[in-house]
Amino acid sequence: MNEPMPTTPQPTQPQPAAPFPPPRRGADWMFGGVYGTVLASGLLAALDQKGGDYTPFYDASWVLVTAAAAGLAHGYSHHMTTHQRGSAAHRWHVLVRALWNEWPMIAATLPTVLLLVVAGIAHWDSPGVTAVGLGLNTALLFAWGSFVALRVGYRIGSSLLIGLADATIGLAIIVANALIK
Repeated sequence: MNEPMPTTPQPTQPQPAAPFPPPRRGADWMFGGVYGTVLASGLLAALDQKGGDYTPFYDASWVLVTAAAAGLAHGYSHHMTTHQRGSAAHRWHVLVRALWNEWPMIAATLPTVLLLVVAGIAHWDSPGVTAVGLGLNTALLFAWGSFVALRVGYRIGSSLLIGLADATIGLAIIVANALIK
C-alpha cells in the first residue's frame, strides 16, 4: 500500500489587504434612512422657535447642510476605523466610497426639506408645518423600520413591531418638542 507522503507545513504568507472594504449588505445602507429621518425631525423641532421669525427656506438649507455634514463625519469616521494599507490613491478611493455610502442619510432628510420649501412658497404657518413634519417623519420611521426588518428576514408581525419601535423615536421627538416649547 502506498503511504501518503508527509507534508511539511508551509509558512503562511501575510494576506494582502483587500482592495476595498466589503460592500454593505442591502439592509446596512438602510439604517441611513432611519438616521436621516431622526436627524431631520430633531432639526425641524429645534429650528421652529416660538416667537421667532419663521424662515422655512433657511430651515430647509440647514437641514440639508447638517445632513451633509453628518454624512461626511460618519463616512470619514468609518473610513478611519477601518484603515487599510495601500497607496494614497487606494486610500482616497476607499474614503470616497465610504462617503458615498452615506447618501441614504442625506436622502432621508429630503421629505422634510421639501415640506419646508413648499411651506415657504405657500406661506404656511410654523406650528402647522412642524406638526405635519414631525408626524410625517414618525410615519416614515415606522415604514423604514418595518421595511428593513422585512428585508433582513423578520416575519410580518415582528417587522411591524420593529417599525413601531422606530416610530417611538419619532414620538419621543414630538413629546420632547412639546415639553421644551
